[in-house]
Amino acid sequence: MIKSINPYTNETIEKFKQDSKSTLSKKIKLADKTFQTWSKTDYARKKTLMLQLAKELKKNKNDYALAITREMGKPISQAVAEIEKCAWVCEYYAANAKSQLKPIEIKTDAKKSYVRFDPIGAVLAVMPWNYPFWQVFRFAVPSLMAGNVCLLKHATNVMRSAENIQQAFLNAGFPEGCFQNLIIKSSKVEDVIRNKRVKAVTLTGSKAAGSSVASIAAEEIKKSVLELGGSNALVVFEDAKMDETIKTCVQARFQNTGQSCIAGKRLLVHESIYLDFIEGFITEVRELKSGSPEDEDTFIGVMASEKLAKELEAQLTSSVEKGAKVILGGKRSKAYFEPTVVINVNKKSPLFEEETFGPVMAVTSFKTDMEALDLINRSKFGLGVSIFTADLERAKAMVPHIEDGAVFINEMVKSDPRLPFGGTKESGFGRELSSFGIHEFVNKKTVYIK
Repeated sequence: MIKSINPYTNETIEKFKQDSKSTLSKKIKLADKTFQTWSKTDYARKKTLMLQLAKELKKNKNDYALAITREMGKPISQAVAEIEKCAWVCEYYAANAKSQLKPIEIKTDAKKSYVRFDPIGAVLAVMPWNYPFWQVFRFAVPSLMAGNVCLLKHATNVMRSAENIQQAFLNAGFPEGCFQNLIIKSSKVEDVIRNKRVKAVTLTGSKAAGSSVASIAAEEIKKSVLELGGSNALVVFEDAKMDETIKTCVQARFQNTGQSCIAGKRLLVHESIYLDFIEGFITEVRELKSGSPEDEDTFIGVMASEKLAKELEAQLTSSVEKGAKVILGGKRSKAYFEPTVVINVNKKSPLFEEETFGPVMAVTSFKTDMEALDLINRSKFGLGVSIFTADLERAKAMVPHIEDGAVFINEMVKSDPRLPFGGTKESGFGRELSSFGIHEFVNKKTVYIK
């Protein structure tokens, strides 16, 4: 039995019976059967269904958001925004998938030669709890528009959200088998990946989970896409717009109670403005309202579990032992962790080297552009970087030397359906969203006509 537990009240919300071996087999067979017809469905029909799905999400956004809030503690206003973003990705691909999947003609010595993009079949998604709708939709929507079908293995603490997503697809009119939630634990994932009817897998999660999934897929010679952890740098130069940058950096670190792979976790500030910036940053953080995740004005709720809060506490304690200094917050009460700001964070401390998945900001100063670049690239992660400066030429000159998958100038790193999303190094490989995302799970087929 899989339990859904409210991290704010610690009460069991719901229990879900795990899929038996027989049920799991039936779901995978249904996916394969549905693919035979869905892959031949014309674009107009897929577009209509996707727009209906967007309407379904908007109609039920408050109910879906409340389930998210109760399952993993996301403040309710942020949960509603998550559902609205899912509707956006539906509308984006409904409008753009046709052109993104259009065959590309290439001039050769042939009478005609071109590349077409054909669907491959059932794709398994192994998804995390921190954005229980968005992470799923940014995979599922382009996959379905490409003609594939989707199987979801969601995090066990957000199984109600997983069931809601499946029902949303059905309510919108998608054929049964286009999108199915597998009620299983991680121990069953290997069997699903190895099933001959499953053609590829995508995972958003930890390095350990990604390494395991990718290695199993590789053994089966199946495509995999990994979106793993991050330790994004927020780099503030001396000429940055102070007040505006402070607000953006606070949002980048503390939204979703700091539980985001693309959160700005390492704040790098030029030494000439260091003291003034930190003073303003602390003032802004103090204004963040903590409280019940179900209150509309709450910005900082609880972390998704007490276990996760304890892990963050251990990272903080170890970093303090290595010389870091807590200047705001630092205390934990069960699953609640105070918004925390830590200075004097050196390059060997856990707050700098590891991913911190919670409301703790690690602050380091720098003197030169070269030192800033070194601090950015020193991380074993490579998901994204934000640079704040009035000198756009200076920022653009740095871009080729940054190893991450995304560089945002005077803005926080965020996922956008129109732009490719993904990382380098231990942040994974492959891309989601935009035309790059829809091309991940297709057969890029060369056609040559003499």
